[in-house]
This record gives sequence, C-alpha cells and structure tokens, in this order.
Amino acid sequence: MTTIPIIELSSSDAPSAIAGACAEHGFFLLAGHGIPPAFETRLRAAAATFFALAEDEKQTIAMARGGRAWRGYFPVGGELTSGTPDRKEGLYIGSELPADHPRVQAGVPLHGANLWPAAVPELRDAVVDWMTAVEQVGHAVLAAMARGLGAGDDFFARCSMHDPTVLFRIFHYPPAPPDDDGWGVGEHTDYGLLTLLLQDDVGGLEVKSRGAWLPVPAVPGTLVCNLGDMLDRMTAGRFHSTPHRVRNLSGRDRYSFPLFLDPAWDARVSDDGTWGEYLLAKVSRVFPALFADVID
Repeated sequence: MTTIPIIELSSSDAPSAIAGACAEHGFFLLAGHGIPPAFETRLRAAAATFFALAEDEKQTIAMARGGRAWRGYFPVGGELTSGTPDRKEGLYIGSELPADHPRVQAGVPLHGANLWPAAVPELRDAVVDWMTAVEQVGHAVLAAMARGLGAGDDFFARCSMHDPTVLFRIFHYPPAPPDDDGWGVGEHTDYGLLTLLLQDDVGGLEVKSRGAWLPVPAVPGTLVCNLGDMLDRMTAGRFHSTPHRVRNLSGRDRYSFPLFLDPAWDARVSDDGTWGEYLLAKVSRVFPALFADVID
C-alpha cells in the first residue's frame, strides 16, 4: 500500500483490515467511530480560543503550576522531541482525579487535577466529552486488533485495560516564518499502546513506511490511529510502531488533538518494571528541567 488506509470501524472486516494496516504501516484512518460531530466542533472552537489568548493569560495554567500531576500549558519550544525543541505550544490534560484519590494522596506522578483556563470556561466540558468518547472508541479498536491477531478479546487484559492510563494533548503549530524549515515535531515514535488523533485540514503529518515518508491525509470525520512502542513489543513486532513527524509549511495555524490510551499505571510491562516506571523514564526527556523541578 502506498497510502494510509481508511477503515470503517463498524465493518465486518474491520479486524482483518486493521490488522493489515497495523502490520503494513502502524497507521490508519478510522471512520464510522460514532463520535457526534458536535463534540469535534466544540473542541476545535474552544482550543482555538485558548491559544489565541495573550501569553501571560495562557501562563496562568503553566505546567509548573500543575506540579506532579504534570498538567497545563507549555509555550512554543517548551517541549523536546529527541532533544530538539518543537515548534508548537500545547496543553497537557489527563484523567481528572480528586484530591482524595489514593494515588493523588500518595503523590504518584502524572495523577491529579487538570488546570483549566478561567478565560475559556467552555474548554473543560468540551475536553471531558471528547476524551470520554474517544476512550470508548479506543477500547473498540483494541478489541478489533485482538481479533485481527487471532488472539481473543482478552488479549490486552494483561495490561489491565479496565483501568488504563489516559492522557490527552492539544497542540497548536503556528505558521512557520518564511526562513524556517517548518518542522513542528521531528521524527519519533509514540511510547505506549494506541494513539487516537483528531487533526485539522492543514495536514503536515507524515509516517515513515518501508523507508518512504507518506502523508497522512486530513479526511473529515476520521481519527488517525497509530501504534506505540509497547504494542509493537506486545505483538512481537507483528504490529509496527512507526516513526512519524509533523511539518507545517501551510502558512496557517495547525491544531491537533492526540489521545493516548495506554496500560494501567501499575501494570507490569516487563520483568523489571511497570507501565508507570516506563512512562516516567520517557517523559523525563520531554521537559527535562520541569521534570527535575516537580517530579524528581
């Protein structure tokens, strides 16, 4: 295949089609996911309103204020990919946990309350509704993957997916200056099981498949699904975690909304470690100074 396939989730052949796409590219577009279009409209509008705020207003919910919960805003250049600053700004969000949750009380990193901008009160409900809907779709995709592997629907039970780690990001890629190469995010792979991404019509996402870079088209009404390193490991390489990158040369603002559906925090993913330990080792490289300040 020389293009990224579009797969209808409700189709009877979805498991085999998904398995083929995961083996070939590690990427596919998911149609027929059933998320109401209004959810997407509200999310896009609220995100655009937030990123249009003045920098000092956005900094009222800076990640440093989120502490060990690892939530909040970062400015352009604040996040690193393979040691290189990204040309994007963003908002880190996760499952909302109250102060009396046992993991929050224990100070477990990446657990706690989200930071919401007072100037954009509609963002909270838009995000919560979107995350809830996309997580449900993600579980359906994982079940289809298991059937495509011929492994039975409980294949992912070992990762305690009844209590998954769910993280969400909202990214804004400003237009690149005329003398800039436009790299928003350099080549990388994702860490975990499954990423479900809503992108806009600007494009710029590319996936490396069999040595060639393929554009991931922006098809209305679809989600981009791509696999992470942990799923590659769990399937012994049958399903690929594929390098991808983002380059915005459109002259327009680009927005993307990835949700990461990963194993339970305390699920053992190797003989010597849990998913939480694995994830912390990874995220420490993304914001190294902040990580040292609030997590170490």
